[in-house]
Amino acid sequence: MRILVVEDDRETASILKACLEAECYSVDVEHDGDKGSYRARTNRYDLILLDNILPGKHGPEICAELRRYKMDVPVLMLSVRSEVDEKVGVLDCGADDYMTKPYAFAEVSARVRTLLRRPARRESEELRAGDVVLNRSSFAVSCAGRPARLTPKEFSILEYLMKHRGRAVSRAELLEHAWDGEADPFSNTVEAHLWSLRKKIGGARGRDRAADAAAPAGLIRTIPGRGYMISDAG
Repeated sequence: MRILVVEDDRETASILKACLEAECYSVDVEHDGDKGSYRARTNRYDLILLDNILPGKHGPEICAELRRYKMDVPVLMLSVRSEVDEKVGVLDCGADDYMTKPYAFAEVSARVRTLLRRPARRESEELRAGDVVLNRSSFAVSCAGRPARLTPKEFSILEYLMKHRGRAVSRAELLEHAWDGEADPFSNTVEAHLWSLRKKIGGARGRDRAADAAAPAGLIRTIPGRGYMISDAG
């Protein structure tokens, strides 16, 4: 899942990014309200962490703008202001939740999970395909009943493919979903992670990376010219 953090305090933003990435989220960061608003409107995010007071556009203004564009991405507002009237005003602008600074990251993480599993926006916490089971809450994956130890990027790729099971997902989609905006689109990082993922869930059997990446067998199939697709046929 991909999250946008709009926070002008660079140290706070850096800590949030590191902690969220440790929990298998892909995170983009902006320190300016105008840039944050533009990025939120022109990219697909699963959730936005939005500071209340920002250079340029403030958080409530950004949130109201997103709702005017009919974008229902969950927004968690972060602020040093704890007045009830302030909270009510922010929520009325379209934010889904409000947290007062200073905060413990454990609570931020819990609120993020809560927003992401709301029925209107998210499917079940557990995804299944063939004998592979992925749990979004515990970040656990098992294959034929055995745990598979995936890296955060591998988990994010598998989750996205399982969520869109039955259709081909392009390389560009995977890059946009599992990496932040600084990723090099010309590198072979997507292919390398897919090769490793296939090995871990039993999809790739050979030793040659190029051959493995093109192999149709296994849960993750390569669709020539279109991308990758989850298949139950192994």
